[in-house]
Amino acid sequence: MLGIAVGMIALSFASVPLYRRFCQVTGWGGTTQTVTINNSKIYNREFIVQFNADTDPHLPWTFKPDQHSVKVKVGQNAIISYSALNNGNIPVAGTAIHNVTPLKAGQYFVKTQCFCFGQQILQPGQKVHMPVTFFIDPKIMDDRELRNLKTITLSYTFYRHDSPELEKAVKKYEEKNSSSPTRIN
Repeated sequence: MLGIAVGMIALSFASVPLYRRFCQVTGWGGTTQTVTINNSKIYNREFIVQFNADTDPHLPWTFKPDQHSVKVKVGQNAIISYSALNNGNIPVAGTAIHNVTPLKAGQYFVKTQCFCFGQQILQPGQKVHMPVTFFIDPKIMDDRELRNLKTITLSYTFYRHDSPELEKAVKKYEEKNSSSPTRIN
């Protein structure tokens, strides 16, 4: 019985990282996919990809996309960037939570490089440009539910790293996405 209790406690601590990994692998709930190399063929179907940026009020940063949208062909590599400025007088670490809308498109939105893969540390007054390299997986063309889709939005919200606000946002994100089922191809 003690072993079962210890196992249940260990499973409860592992559930958040396991859930995040599950979403990353499946694209469930608007979570994007990640790969290191794009070997896709480029197709003529185009999407407008819009970019959104938000910052938690507890993080003294200005955060914005360097461009508001790009046109991208299916399978084509694209690189865009966001800018962040630390308006505070001490170094601050931030972590971004990302999402793609419509949620169903998240499983086809593949990032090969992203600042969101880890925390970012900005010194007082430091401004950085943070690149995101992505492509839209050609499998999207087989998804009949998305055949009329023309616009995809990539959104980031930056939070102070290891803050209660970040933990609340992660929990809210996971709760929202666990209640919105997505068909997995």
